[in-house]
Amino acid sequence: MDALQLDADNYKNLLKHYIETQDEQSLYGAEQVSKTFIKNNVPPEEIVNLHNQALSELYPDLPEHIQHSMNFLLETMISYGIAHQEYQTLREQQSELKSEISVAAGMQDTLLATTKPEIDGLDIGVISVPAHQMNGDYHHFIKGKDGSLGIAVADVIGKGIPAALCMSMIKYSMDSFPEETMSPKAILKNLNRVVERNVDSSMFITMFYAQYLPDESKLYYSSAGHEPGFYYHAEKDEFEEIETKGLVLGVSPDSDYKQYERIINKDDMVIILTDGVTECRQGNRFIESEEILDVIRQYAHLTAQEIVNGVYKYFERLQGFQLRDDFTLIILRKQV
Repeated sequence: MDALQLDADNYKNLLKHYIETQDEQSLYGAEQVSKTFIKNNVPPEEIVNLHNQALSELYPDLPEHIQHSMNFLLETMISYGIAHQEYQTLREQQSELKSEISVAAGMQDTLLATTKPEIDGLDIGVISVPAHQMNGDYHHFIKGKDGSLGIAVADVIGKGIPAALCMSMIKYSMDSFPEETMSPKAILKNLNRVVERNVDSSMFITMFYAQYLPDESKLYYSSAGHEPGFYYHAEKDEFEEIETKGLVLGVSPDSDYKQYERIINKDDMVIILTDGVTECRQGNRFIESEEILDVIRQYAHLTAQEIVNGVYKYFERLQGFQLRDDFTLIILRKQV
């Protein structure tokens, strides 16, 4: 007698005993049989079929309408069994995908890790929070031997693992450039060639790159289609948009990038961000730039790191603690 026949006989005996007595012992036996079904991977329609067979053997004169109802249940469970199996397969695939994404996110954190540098006379605050597991934003600091500081902020038009791989390529390309070519316009021109040759045409990258020279209190910067930043004049308590022009990386191999410069005065701030900051939404309402700047002004008496943390927490609450896009904000404030 095979295992299935043994289960069928056991089930029939339990069913008969329960119909005659309705005691809990039979229900306990049914629970044990269920565990056996699960262990032997018996599909639900086979269990219904066992039930039908047991009823037919126990009660040969079972009313016809009851027989029809049980046949209907059997057909229903066949469809259910197929759908359930497909659902379980999808869940397993989704679980595997989540695991792979989690590993990729960890690798991204390792590969793209950058340390906030210490620069005399410059207070730096930075926060970058992904909306999902993978971060489509990227920021990087490069400290030159001459004491200069390079600041890169980028946003991939495209998300997930391809974006993370793309960002890794950008970082290691930047690290490979000789220091004498670290001017913003040269960085963007070189990166544009890298992206145009190596990145799928459906994926573009915006980037803002700045270079700060402490000895001159001067900031040089260029943009490749990136979100405009802001400059805060402490003496006048006014914000000014940092206007730059430049084509996004990867569109044309021959793109040139204009370089701008400005003197940074004591207590002034340079604000660099991604569109995850400027396109925050409260319900269906987009947040205006003035509101972002007002929040920065409210925290202006704090350190640069406390400012960016406060701004993030403010807009995180405003969006119901659910980011719609990656959020990256960097503030540089001249101290002396």
